[in-house]
Amino acid sequence: MEDNRNLIDEYKGMANEQIFDSLAKKRNSLEVAIENVEHDFNIGTIVRNANSFNVSKVHIIGRKKYNRRGAMCTDKYIEVVHHATIEDFLATQQGRELVAIENNTPRALPLNDKKFIQETTLIFGSEGDGISSELLEKAHDVRFIESFGSTRSVNVGVAAGIAMYEWTRQRVL
Repeated sequence: MEDNRNLIDEYKGMANEQIFDSLAKKRNSLEVAIENVEHDFNIGTIVRNANSFNVSKVHIIGRKKYNRRGAMCTDKYIEVVHHATIEDFLATQQGRELVAIENNTPRALPLNDKKFIQETTLIFGSEGDGISSELLEKAHDVRFIESFGSTRSVNVGVAAGIAMYEWTRQRVL
C-alpha cells in the first residue's frame, strides 16, 4: 500500500511511533513556545515548522485547542506540551534562554544581530496582541524580524519559521 503522508522517503511505511522514536534520537535542543495564538491554523503552522527543524519540544501556553490540519499530522512526530499558565511553562525552562519574537515593544532588537545559545526557547504570541506583558517581562531577550516592504511584520507562522531557521543556521548547520 502506498504511503501518501507528507514524509521524507526515509520514513515512508513506518508507524507514527517509529518515526517519533527515530526523530527523538537526533532532535536538537531548541524548544518553541506559543502563547494564546488566536488563529488555530497559525499554531498548526508553527508545529509543522518545529517538526521541520526537529525541535525538541513545542509548548502551548493558555488555550490548548488548535487546528491540527495546519500541522499536517506533524504533531504526531514531536512532543507538544500544554501549560495552562505562564508559571507552569516557566517552571520547565530553568537553564534555557527565553527569546521572545515580538515587534511591538521598544525592547526588541533586530534578529540578525542575535547570537543564539544552544539551550534556547523561542516564544511567539498572537498576531493582534502579541506576547503578553507578563511573559514578555520574563523573556531574557526580545527580537524582531526586519521588514523591508510596507507591512510592519510577517505572519506569526512565517516568523516562527524564520526564527527557527536562524537558530538552526547558527547552532546546527
